Amino acid sequence: MPGPVRPVVKRTARAILLEVDPDDPHAPASLVLIKRTRPGSRPYWITPGGGVEPEDVSVLAALHREVDEELGGKIEHPVHAFVDTVSHSHHEDGTLAHPHGVKVQHFFVCRLTSMDLSLRHGPEVDEPQGEYEVVRLPFTREGVTSVNVVPPSLRAYLAANIEGVRAALAPDLGA
Repeated sequence: MPGPVRPVVKRTARAILLEVDPDDPHAPASLVLIKRTRPGSRPYWITPGGGVEPEDVSVLAALHREVDEELGGKIEHPVHAFVDTVSHSHHEDGTLAHPHGVKVQHFFVCRLTSMDLSLRHGPEVDEPQGEYEVVRLPFTREGVTSVNVVPPSLRAYLAANIEGVRAALAPDLGA
């Protein structure tokens, strides 16, 4: 018998952000990630993105806002590709949201159309808690598994679906 549905206490929008040569769709792509280094912790690599805020009209609107904040970037053709659900019982300020709450992370494959790191803004830039370094990895199984991409479920998904993720940006999808 299935248990009760756990309440969603946080939603995020994250970009599986590829740089692809438009003149050579078969050329190697790069995956744009943020290397996070917090004092006293080992580094980890995350996709650009973050929480859906009350003023965001949709998860996609949050995705565009977060890419703009974290990268000074613009994206096109976001395709919903992956959902990750993890236990998440507390708000950002440490107060209890719900003892059985979850965070749902929506991952979108999208093409980076522009990036100007001098235009970054938001909490990660204004009040950094450690370092946020924008990095590019070869979008290959070896590239994706060479670093600690989090969440681990995303790392496994990307490593197993390199071709499928690239295909999500194919022009015949109608995105």
